[in-house]
Amino acid sequence: MAKVSFYEKRDIANRIKTGQYLENLPEFCYDFFVGIENNTSSLTRYNYSMDFAVFFDYLEKFVLNKPRQEITLKDLDNIKTRHFEQYLSYLSIYEKDGKTYRNGEKGKARKLASVRSLFKYLFNHDLIPSNVASKIETPKLHNKEIIRLEQNEVHSLMNKIENPSEFTKRQMQYNKNTFERDNAIITLFLGTGIRISELVGLDVTSFDFKQNAFVVTRKGGNQAMLYFSEEVAMALQTWLEKRATLPLDTEEKAMFISLQNKRICVRAVENLVKKFAYLAAPLKKISPHKLRSTYGTNLYRETKDIYIVADVLGHKDVNTTKKHYAAINEDMRKSIANIIKLRED
Repeated sequence: MAKVSFYEKRDIANRIKTGQYLENLPEFCYDFFVGIENNTSSLTRYNYSMDFAVFFDYLEKFVLNKPRQEITLKDLDNIKTRHFEQYLSYLSIYEKDGKTYRNGEKGKARKLASVRSLFKYLFNHDLIPSNVASKIETPKLHNKEIIRLEQNEVHSLMNKIENPSEFTKRQMQYNKNTFERDNAIITLFLGTGIRISELVGLDVTSFDFKQNAFVVTRKGGNQAMLYFSEEVAMALQTWLEKRATLPLDTEEKAMFISLQNKRICVRAVENLVKKFAYLAAPLKKISPHKLRSTYGTNLYRETKDIYIVADVLGHKDVNTTKKHYAAINEDMRKSIANIIKLRED
């Protein structure tokens, strides 16, 4: 029997979790998920199911006063615009299953978009007479400063990995066992700009060192071939030499391995990036995504081609790339600072 791949396992897990949410949602939600299955990923549907759980929990408690599983299409006729406005306010801070949750403008916008998708589907399929959700304005999203590492901080980060002098004795011992892996992971992030989900899903067979190329599975399931430098290749090959000494299951194909000799998880990668980045840039909260931003910024600075950056990063819309890396404008603002003269020389 063929071994189930990382992405197949993830897909199965997402489907199971979505089904668990559906058990506690109104029956018509099932029709929505069937309708969108061929055009969405299992992760997208899972996110929808979580957002619907919050929305119908709100309706159950504050609007319709009936169990969410018993909410009908006719009940949706009683949902007015003010209920949506109150829902957005409710999302700021609410309790569910004994836990407190908070949402900023981005979280509210996503949850509203999910509910809009449901109402749009029901309206387009003549299941409800009007689409009241379409009347609600999306919360205004304010641009946040793009956090990334400057070149001197990148150099410092790589030095910290090689010479972690600020570590405790326990951390030093841990680092001896993970140095090659951690160095390869951070080097790959900074040298290719891949997403953390893409990195975790890599197998040894994903790499071709004759071409210095590897295949990643992008968001949505599409695959792309990317290329890396000799510096990245050296870090990866050093790790592979260490990996070959580990007592792994013969069927374990994961490129990056945890201390339990299994495929490394997202949380472990986040923690190791945070650990080293704090030593190099203590005032910046650096995550794997911030390393991706660092790569995108550096690539743009070198190429001056936003379309190349968008292609390598896997952005379907170049405007996404511009939004995240247009902080390059800061370089331009610095360069023109002395152009305007107020006095004669």
